[in-house]
Amino acid sequence: MGHSRKKLDLKGQKFGQLTVLDPAENADGRTAWLCQCDCGEKIVVKTCHLRDGHTKSCGCQNGPGGSRYALGLTYIDGTCVEMLASKTVRSNNTSGVPGVDWWSSKGRWRATICFKGRRHYLGSYSSFEDAVKARKQAEIRLHDRFVSENTVRI
Repeated sequence: MGHSRKKLDLKGQKFGQLTVLDPAENADGRTAWLCQCDCGEKIVVKTCHLRDGHTKSCGCQNGPGGSRYALGLTYIDGTCVEMLASKTVRSNNTSGVPGVDWWSSKGRWRATICFKGRRHYLGSYSSFEDAVKARKQAEIRLHDRFVSENTVRI
């Protein structure tokens, strides 16, 4: 005879800047919750990310005590417009191209892109150049369009 674990009820609890409002549809097979950030933005967060402190706000915080507009950064749907526009390569990147890495277990190059808090798998490729091409096309389709639609022109 199997037993089922009682589902946690996080409704009304506060995690950092987030207040849990209601259960949400599972995300990647994990229990998730609709939360409201102190700034007013609503987001869906997995239980494990709330409880382990991984997610503390909708993305509007720029470090401890930072505000949505600190350092002149603009966050929309948890995505920083200026960070996307700068196209910086992270210091831990080993390929020199954001979102392209060597998938050693498959012996192929993998291309991914993160946008609005989600990682999108773009495919695996035998050549580095093909992986870079897939990534650049996704940047145009997602990042560049987002930046152009959300950049204030003076």
